[in-house]
Amino acid sequence: MLSPPECHASRLQGEGLTAGYDGRRVIDGVDFRVADGRVTALLGPNGCGKSTLLKTLARTLTPQQGHVLLDGHDIHRYRTREVAHRLGILPQSPTAPEGLTVRELVGMGRFPHQRLWRQWSAQDEQAVREAMTIARVAEFAERPVDALSGGQRQRCWIAMVLAQQTDLILLDEPTTFLDLKVQVDLLELLVRLAHDRGRTLLVVLHDLNLAAAYADVLVMMRDGRIEQCGSPEAVFTAANLKRVFDLDAEVMRAPNTGRPICIPTLGGIGMSAVRSQEVSA
Repeated sequence: MLSPPECHASRLQGEGLTAGYDGRRVIDGVDFRVADGRVTALLGPNGCGKSTLLKTLARTLTPQQGHVLLDGHDIHRYRTREVAHRLGILPQSPTAPEGLTVRELVGMGRFPHQRLWRQWSAQDEQAVREAMTIARVAEFAERPVDALSGGQRQRCWIAMVLAQQTDLILLDEPTTFLDLKVQVDLLELLVRLAHDRGRTLLVVLHDLNLAAAYADVLVMMRDGRIEQCGSPEAVFTAANLKRVFDLDAEVMRAPNTGRPICIPTLGGIGMSAVRSQEVSA
């Protein structure tokens, strides 16, 4: 079982974070450390503040109160290019210009490394090739991004972030609107990046069972605050699912992995359907 995240080193952390939009608070007084070399999943009901917390940690949203520390220093004291050398972010539902090829999209991840006196180099080309190989999109290199399936496009965007060559990667709902098999493939890719290549990933997810199956650390949020944070075995309990999601569910262990999975408790409508099937049989 994993030890608590606060016991691990953390290059990215928030202290007393309060943030929101147009004067409205969405997260309030959040303290949070992103465990290095792990996959951390942010979970919670719609509107609980998951994406707001991720954007605040990524410096795309300025906190109203508190500080984000990147490598021990306030992230807002870094130049934008310096942050891009250390941290990559994939926002919700990114879109590429029409006709842009996969190679061109992935190459955009090299922009932080460009200078007036340093244009495209062999190092950039190598980084793009490696990123496409890791994300398994090299075979699509010359195809337009908008001609690919949803899962293929999402892997292209992940390749673009990988080409940036940062150890910290933040992804906001990367599996939304994708088929289950494609979601599984993407999450397996993210796990390999952390476990085999030492990357640190913070991911906003909606599917509870997939998060429990693949994440090293689960963070459950509710009403702008962190309710639970720890290993799936410690956090993914029936009591926490009820408290955070108002979900009545049984939590069991997957027979092949031992990871927790939840099975929602059937209500009156569900039980009526079961009884109807039994009668008809």
